[in-house]
Amino acid sequence: MVPHLITALDGPINELEQRVLDTTPAIERWLRLEWMEHTPPFYISVDIRNAGFKLAPVDTNLFPDGWNQLTAQMTPLAVQAAMAAIEKICPEARNLLVVPGQFIDNEAYLANLLQLRHIFEQAGLNVRFGSLSADIKTPTPVKLPHGESLVLEPLIRNERRLGLKDFDPCTILLNNDLSAGVPGILEDLHEQYLLPPVHAGWAVRRKSNHFKAYEEISKRFGKLLGIDPWLINPLFTQCDDVDLAQGKGMECLSTHVDALLSRIKRKYKEYGINEKPFVMVKPDNGTDGAHVMTVHDAKDLDALIRKAKSQTDAQPNGLSASNIIIQEGVLTQERIEGAVAEPVVYLMDRYVVGGFYRYHTDRTADENLNAPGASFEPLSFSDNGRLPQNGEKPGSSSPNRFYMYGVVARLAMLAASYELEATDPEAEVYD
Repeated sequence: MVPHLITALDGPINELEQRVLDTTPAIERWLRLEWMEHTPPFYISVDIRNAGFKLAPVDTNLFPDGWNQLTAQMTPLAVQAAMAAIEKICPEARNLLVVPGQFIDNEAYLANLLQLRHIFEQAGLNVRFGSLSADIKTPTPVKLPHGESLVLEPLIRNERRLGLKDFDPCTILLNNDLSAGVPGILEDLHEQYLLPPVHAGWAVRRKSNHFKAYEEISKRFGKLLGIDPWLINPLFTQCDDVDLAQGKGMECLSTHVDALLSRIKRKYKEYGINEKPFVMVKPDNGTDGAHVMTVHDAKDLDALIRKAKSQTDAQPNGLSASNIIIQEGVLTQERIEGAVAEPVVYLMDRYVVGGFYRYHTDRTADENLNAPGASFEPLSFSDNGRLPQNGEKPGSSSPNRFYMYGVVARLAMLAASYELEATDPEAEVYD
């Protein structure tokens, strides 16, 4: 079922959609050749914004939760992708150890874990959950409101391997973004596959590295399609060692905000876009949506300092001295029942497996929607979202629009692959 969706159906996005449809064989071949040279992340989710004149990813999560938001009709795609991924990594795999995040009091997160278990059991694996929490000392059943339950167990580490009591996995799946750092129990494993690798966690990862890789890919992809890569690429810049609460690094931030807004204005003028440019100021690491701020003018930064100070006082571990990414703001022209919406696409291995619309009744088209109060509506990828509908007029076909989302999401996945290769501490370095 396609959600009740109002999408911007005119302007360059129509031209981009037509170009994507016309070039589908070349796109699929180009991606196939890329995956012969690069290893996709095990799974990701990608937040996409459709401004009507531009379609671009604005965030890529390498430890996606929210799998419970995907419909049952999407499960077969996820199961097939899981089979393909596991077969490449560990063909003889029998056991899968899932290491969850620390959100065991969050019903939605637990439902996400149950869905992951269901997907991998259908892919032929025994699935158990090993917790990093020091509070889990014995197998601990956790019940959900609808009668389902799962068991969290204490991890057991010997000299070379990680597992549970009477459970020795070939593969370990992290559903924990390691924002608190990499625990020693996950390091120096032998003959076991840790997915994603620890350097994908936020102790190492930076959004600016990801979007630098995406910028490179968008240029090459734009050349393939004969389009301006800006149509699919959010411009960005960064500042290091910024502390909004203390007003530290504000000269760098103000200068870079001004410069990026000027670049966006020039692109708007080029395309005749009568919208007010804006940028998103956010930490260079972390994907929980916290501390993401909309800025239309460098003069707005004074208000952001006051807001950051109040947030830091309320949350001492909040945004303090950190690296900041300043990213081109991409409007969303999509609506669900009047609320602003954005698609979130889920991928496993190199395959699009589903997604949903995130929408928010209390946010505007230029604000971050990954915030408390957000709601979700499944995307219909199961039967028509991965394959384009030939002969449909651009802008009139939801399957074609969904296919375009999938193409952009796969570009983001490819960027994540480049990013992980560049930050792999064990990668061979050649002179």
